Amino acid sequence: MTEVFTLGEALGIVSADRLRHDSEVRLDVGGAEFTLAVGLARLGHTVTWLGRVGADELGARALTVLRGEGVDVSHVLSDPGASTGLVVRQRRIGRAGHIVHYRGGSAGSRLGPGDVPARAVQSAKVLHVTGITPALSGTAWSAVHHAVKLARDAGVTVSVDVNHRPQLWPDRQEAVEALAELATGADVLFVNQDELHLVEPVMGTARELVVTRGGKGASATVNGMRYDAQAAPVTVVDPAGAGGAFAAGYLSGLIEELHPTDRLRRGCALAAFTVASASVWQGLPTRAELPPLTF
Repeated sequence: MTEVFTLGEALGIVSADRLRHDSEVRLDVGGAEFTLAVGLARLGHTVTWLGRVGADELGARALTVLRGEGVDVSHVLSDPGASTGLVVRQRRIGRAGHIVHYRGGSAGSRLGPGDVPARAVQSAKVLHVTGITPALSGTAWSAVHHAVKLARDAGVTVSVDVNHRPQLWPDRQEAVEALAELATGADVLFVNQDELHLVEPVMGTARELVVTRGGKGASATVNGMRYDAQAAPVTVVDPAGAGGAFAAGYLSGLIEELHPTDRLRRGCALAAFTVASASVWQGLPTRAELPPLTF
């Protein structure tokens, strides 16, 4: 039985300081749910990741990484009719970046409710989804909501990370309505401080509301009680991947029934490891590497 089931899109990630001038770029793979799956697996948890990848080199690379990290990818579909999605990231001023998404019609956007394995979802301890996947297409939106319904009907804890990506939502009002609807199905709701206004009317529906504040740390309101943790001090190399890493640490603590403050500390620790690396997943820690306070 898997502890955490998650679904989303695996992407190729091209990073450069200035694409039109650089002769060398960095190529990686990732995605919010991808990072979460690797983060949990490195801590010794059993994780299943579901998605569609293209029958191409980027898709093969993504699956090679996930398999190598011990993530169950037995339900992943290789789609010969579409390419694996791509994100191009350019660093412009300091750590601020300019991101272009090449995900329209991608293999990941073709995920549908028929791809979701009911038994695997219903036998998990936690289902984790993000607001990114519903933004990809109507079928991907249906896949996420179908998974949430399966989980809720089976008594599986539903974890939702709002993860608002404005580039993927041409219509802001549509984004607000879709993300609020997704949030209402959450037992555990992750939201960045800058996203609070998007789901404010429905935040009270979650059993646990977890708010991340970047370098200012994070807080969790659990059954009406608020708990706080400071961000771990770290030199930031690249802030990408922090949200998925934090969620992995927090859910790890939740599964192990740690105190909410310790869940937050573990989340902050994983986020720190990630942002100190140029990769969204390569810097994630093993359990032996966790600072003592996050055990």
